[in-house]
Amino acid sequence: MTIQSAMRPLPRDLDAITVPNGEKVVLKEGEKVRVVQELGGSFTVKTDYGNLMRIDGMDADALGRELPEELAAKIARDAERAKGSFSMDYVSEALEEVYDPEIPVSIVELGLVYRTEEVMLDDGRRRIEIDMTMTAPGCGMGDVLTADAKRAAEAVPGVDEAEVQMVFSPPWGAHMMSDAVKLQLGLL
Repeated sequence: MTIQSAMRPLPRDLDAITVPNGEKVVLKEGEKVRVVQELGGSFTVKTDYGNLMRIDGMDADALGRELPEELAAKIARDAERAKGSFSMDYVSEALEEVYDPEIPVSIVELGLVYRTEEVMLDDGRRRIEIDMTMTAPGCGMGDVLTADAKRAAEAVPGVDEAEVQMVFSPPWGAHMMSDAVKLQLGLL
């Protein structure tokens, strides 16, 4: 959800990722930030200098926010799923919770995920293979979003490992977005 909060100083150093470059940085205690987006269990903040940064949802308290509902719900879902059997639907749901930090849209709805496949390894472990792309080959968030997709898939109970491959064939196009996203972005 897109929000606008007041600028507030950080009470401690926070790890952050620059948007759209995807560089890991540390925001220092006392730096002022404003929360502009809360989706997928993370926050996008704007600094005093106008830079966008992504902050992990587990650092919500440092932003004066509660643990994001999506993150709390994910923790509860994962605990419930751990009691049951594995399903690829759980993997799909987990990937739907990975959001592009520049626009409030999941990577699935954007059409960035081309393939998800369950592979049973010889030792009985389960690997999820994911092929995904970016809206542009030079997107600086590519490494960040692939790491997010890997982390999301590996958090699903019953998944032992995930392998995410960045592919550019076929090239991404706006026609790959869901109709709901096209409508949200004013493209329909």
